[in-house]
Order: sequence, then structure tokens, then C-alpha cells
Amino acid sequence: MAAGGGVTKSAEVVVVGAGVMGLWTAFMLRERGHDVILVDAWGPGHLRATSSDESRVIRCGYGGAGFYTRWAQRSLALWAKWQKRWKEELLFPCGVLWLVTGDPIYAEASLTELERNRISFERLDRRSLERRYPQIDPRGVRWSLFEPESGTILARRACLVVARAFEKAGGSIALAEVRPGPASGRRLTEVVATGVRGTASRRIAAKKFVFACGPWLPGIFPELLRGRIRVTRKELFYFGTPPGDDRFGTSRCPVWLELGTQCYGIPSIEGRGFKVGPDVPGRVVDPTTQDRRPSRKLLGLARACLKRRFPAMADAPVLESRVCQYESTRDENLIFDRHPRFDNVWIVGGGSGHAFKHGPVIGELVADVVGSPGAGSIAAVPPHLRLSHVPSGSHF
Repeated sequence: MAAGGGVTKSAEVVVVGAGVMGLWTAFMLRERGHDVILVDAWGPGHLRATSSDESRVIRCGYGGAGFYTRWAQRSLALWAKWQKRWKEELLFPCGVLWLVTGDPIYAEASLTELERNRISFERLDRRSLERRYPQIDPRGVRWSLFEPESGTILARRACLVVARAFEKAGGSIALAEVRPGPASGRRLTEVVATGVRGTASRRIAAKKFVFACGPWLPGIFPELLRGRIRVTRKELFYFGTPPGDDRFGTSRCPVWLELGTQCYGIPSIEGRGFKVGPDVPGRVVDPTTQDRRPSRKLLGLARACLKRRFPAMADAPVLESRVCQYESTRDENLIFDRHPRFDNVWIVGGGSGHAFKHGPVIGELVADVVGSPGAGSIAAVPPHLRLSHVPSGSHF
């Protein structure tokens, strides 16, 4: 490392953040032949990251938001393509089951968009649900929507696999906490890596910069993003399945989402346990310093959901728990836009709890824009992903 804070690395593009968005962006840029450095404070798959839990849902039902339905459809194909090329099993197409217990508007709109985009689905009445999945208690379920081609992705493993593929393709990963450095007019010239105590800071120069650092984005660009992205706590629990019982694994159980109570779950993969997530609002947290021990309250909500829907799991032991976070925008749209002060800086974030599945598509879009000649064609970005979809200075 150079003394006095000199430039120690340079590249055509620096991507900050090795979660699902940053990893796929860096990989897709490298696939197009660009020289890329990927920077993260703790490295791909670290446990503070929003992308680091064991599993994530991939589903195409999005109410009336057909844009995300099409993105999910494309992402399913890309996850399947790349896992085959990498010889890694990341995608488990065990199906996604929507249990409609309350207002059916969201499910009905999802059904319409699935049909419009020619995505396979089934509408199940209570008797059909009970016959197909006897381990699920159907009481209170009005009807169900089943997506047979959707399912779950091994999240943390996927991050590590994409990182390995990026490096194998010639990309470089640096371990550093960075902040924007000096600028020349409307162009950022460097990011500065925070020095370890007693050492000089490092500086990484590039022609273009992509900040895809999830819940850390508001801290890096506070004036721009603290009113646009809110970081809140989420808790997840993995329950042990009965011995010799395969009813709660991916071979016999789908991913399930209970509309009306905002509880969801993912079947056990590789014996890791039956995952339950109470999807309720959490308090605002700092992703670096938050205490990640679970609460009794959220565990109680998860157990109540098990008791209601999966009676054979009502008293199952907790094998593991995870505390992560959502970085949400007010309207739950993702953000991809150029920084208003810099022509060569892009912001990718605002995952809002549903970004992981879209990783490959986000990577394609960002690489298409950032990798284009000159400043990049930001006009190609859909309007609802632009920073303007949440007015400056708004709070929620």
C-alpha cells in the first residue's frame, strides 16, 4: 500500500458493494470485457449483508406490477442458465404457493399478470390445496395461487459463487470500507478506502463508479438518500423438521406466502431447517452496529404462524435464527439512477425486501448503461427506478 494515501489501484469501473446487486453488476460488466474492481468492507456473503441469509424467494407474482413479474421471469431463466454453466445448484424450483386469507386484490392482480406474461400458474380451491399439501392446514384460506416454476435460491452460496465467477473471469475484489473521494467538475475521480488505525488511506481511481452497497447507501450519500431509503430490522427463524419426515423439504413442500398475515416460509434445503419469516415492520437500524440477536416477540409470531398453518411443526425446535435488514423506499421500487452531481456515478439500491431474485436482471441493466460509451444512456432506465420517484427530502 502506497504511503501518504496515494492511488494504489485503478480500473475502468469500480463497483462498491458485494451483495447481490453489486456482484451481478460487476460480473456482467466483466463479461462484457470491462476492467472492474469490486469493493466491499467485509467481502461477498458476509453476515451483515442483506443478501447473506441462506435462502431467498424467487416468485413472479407481483400484484399489478407487471414490470417486476417480467423481471422475475427473466431472472428465473438467468439463474437456471448460470447455475448450469457453473455446475452449482442454487435455484430450487419447488413452487411458490400464495395462501389468500384476506383481501384477494393482490392475488387476483398477480394472476392477471401471470396470465398476460404466459407464466404457468394454478388456482387452487381449499379442497385441492388440502389434497396436494396435507401438511398445510387450510382453515381460513379462501383460495390459493400456485406458481410451479418459481421457488427459492440459496442466497449466501449464490453470492460466493458469483464472486468466484467474477474473479475467474479476471475481475478483482478488494476488501475495504470506502467513501467518495475527490472530484473534477462533474466527475468523481477516486474513492478513498478508510485506513486501518495507524496506516494511510488507500485511493482507488476509476472512470466510472457504481455504488450498490444496500443498507450502507444512506450513510455514503446522506444528503441524497437518507430521506429516500429507510433501513429496518428483519428477523428469520429456522425450525427443525421431524426425524424421517420429508414433508417440509423442497421435494414435497413449496415456498409459501400467507396473504393477510404477512408471514412466509421456505422449505428446508439440505437439512438447514424450515424457514419462517414474519414480514412485519421493524425498527430503523444501523446495519454495521445493530445487535443481531432475535427477539421473543418475533419468535412468537413465527411460532403462531407454524401452529396455524403447519400443525406438525408447532413445537419444532429453533435450529438457527438470522437478523438482517430491509433497505426500503417509500413505494418499494428499486433505485437505479445516476448521481445528480456526477456524470460518472451510479446508485443501485433500495431493495425493499424483493431485490435478490432480480440480481441477474439488475446486473444486465446496470452493465448495459454503465458499460456504454461516454456517460452511459441513463434514458434506458425505467422512470419508476429513478431517484425522482421519491421526492428529495421526503421522510417516512
